[in-house]
Amino acid sequence: MKNRRGSRHSLPTTQRLTIIAQDPSVRLNGRILTTEIEIPAEEILAGPCGYRVHVVDYDSTSNVLYQPASYQLLDSGSYKDPFKRSRPAKTAAQHNDALLGDPRFHSQNVYAIAMRILARFEFALGRRIPWGSQGHQLYVAPHAFADANAFYSKQDRGLFFGYFAGNNGKPVYACLSHDVVAHETTHALLDGLRGRFMEPSSPDQAAFHEGFADVVALLSVFSLKDLVTKLIDGSTGAARLVDQKFLELEALKESVLFGLADQMGAELSSIRGKALRRSVELAPGQNYAAMPEFQEPHRRGELLVAAIMNAFLTIWLKRLDRVGFIQARKRDRSLVIDEGAAVAEHLLTMAIRALDYCPPTDLAFSDYLSALLTIDREVVPDDSRFNYRETLVKSFGAYGIVPDKDAGEDGTWRRCDLDLVYSRTHFDSMLRDKEEVFRFLWENRRELDIVREGYVEVENVRPSFRVGPDGFILRETVAEYVQIMTLQVGELKEALDIDPPKDMPPWRRVQIFGGGALIFNEYGQLKYQIRNRIEDSKGQSARLKYLWESGYFDQDPDSKSHFAALHLARATD
Repeated sequence: MKNRRGSRHSLPTTQRLTIIAQDPSVRLNGRILTTEIEIPAEEILAGPCGYRVHVVDYDSTSNVLYQPASYQLLDSGSYKDPFKRSRPAKTAAQHNDALLGDPRFHSQNVYAIAMRILARFEFALGRRIPWGSQGHQLYVAPHAFADANAFYSKQDRGLFFGYFAGNNGKPVYACLSHDVVAHETTHALLDGLRGRFMEPSSPDQAAFHEGFADVVALLSVFSLKDLVTKLIDGSTGAARLVDQKFLELEALKESVLFGLADQMGAELSSIRGKALRRSVELAPGQNYAAMPEFQEPHRRGELLVAAIMNAFLTIWLKRLDRVGFIQARKRDRSLVIDEGAAVAEHLLTMAIRALDYCPPTDLAFSDYLSALLTIDREVVPDDSRFNYRETLVKSFGAYGIVPDKDAGEDGTWRRCDLDLVYSRTHFDSMLRDKEEVFRFLWENRRELDIVREGYVEVENVRPSFRVGPDGFILRETVAEYVQIMTLQVGELKEALDIDPPKDMPPWRRVQIFGGGALIFNEYGQLKYQIRNRIEDSKGQSARLKYLWESGYFDQDPDSKSHFAALHLARATD
């Protein structure tokens, strides 16, 4: 192992870099609020360019390739942060101009945030996470074009951020918004974990990418303490105590969630639209999921955000009640922020880990809720202290989302209790080999109720190591299989009892999907089979109806512009 120069210690595992805490519009004493974040240490080439993120600052509108940011390697094994100042700029204007006017800082900002989100996913899942695009590196263009948009493109293997003139005529850069960069990075990671979630299926699946990316972007903010301090009561954080009036449910919702939404939308409303503000404004207690306006993907995703963020506030306040007061109706500021960060970290970890417990096709919000509850029960069996799971069930239910119909009474997936054949497969190979998992499926297809018709493929086999609050490690292997049948519309009723839309031509060929996630324990025994059956006639009929009425079969889908079009729709809504 290579050691630090002049020492017997190994190389550092983390690196700190400066970013804009939230958005250039968030300022303290007139200065853009910045913070240092910790990311995995690696060899950083000019760009910056690392083993997973490669920043290429090319502007296609002006045909300009900007000078890449470069980094000096220190004797400690870390790289010098070129934007960490030993002494602050004399004036706020100088400070702000140094950030806004230097494309190299823009490059560092996107690199550091993307690496931070990647590291958060890898921590939650206990393994390396692939991007949804081909190759090991994700290309990032911080000034890709002159337009109020930002998106992830699978075909171009990258994230693309636009710039445009703000209300005051000065340029606004999407790459300088923590929310926007985290959101787009999440799209690339979710696509790598569940590639079929981008396929058209239902209103829920169409909405999930946007809603989930918003949730990750929001929850990841609450570990940035300088920003949370400002949001709570608008102060600099110099005062040690914070008044309880700022920590009531409605006050916290107004300051933290509405404040965050307003800051994000201050100048980037043409990119993020009013979606985030609408998400946190949705009052609980209505069955939004059944309302016509929430059948649109970019509106339906707001339900996921509202449910999780309201649960976040509820649990945060519950934890504060256990902390108590320092003086009359005043709480210790650092404890308030730490408790909020702890809740956000736990919910973010749950949200990411739940992906492994979702079916690989035709996702519904009810599936995701059951996945959230199940993975948390596996890692934290005793939830009696803060009641995360109970709070999530109530919060999701307040927006018309209930656990899957096949889940148990507590909303979690039922454990597999089938009498399965293990003697014809090899335990060690099952941990990583798709062929071995397919052999397991073949030997147990009757018990697992996998129909013989159609094409069956094991798409992924991934080991996972999840660390619980008690320090113990939960070892699992997650395998995903899909079933695909291609039929003419006229054959659907006889083959699978599917009722196609009446005006759908009988000669049209359609694909029907099914599949499941197999969760094996550390001994190679099947714990869960989480699936959507290909022969589910009711679900398949609803899927075809949705695709037909949405005009999917009349389109020539261009997945390259999928997120670009969706984000434009959100902005103009």
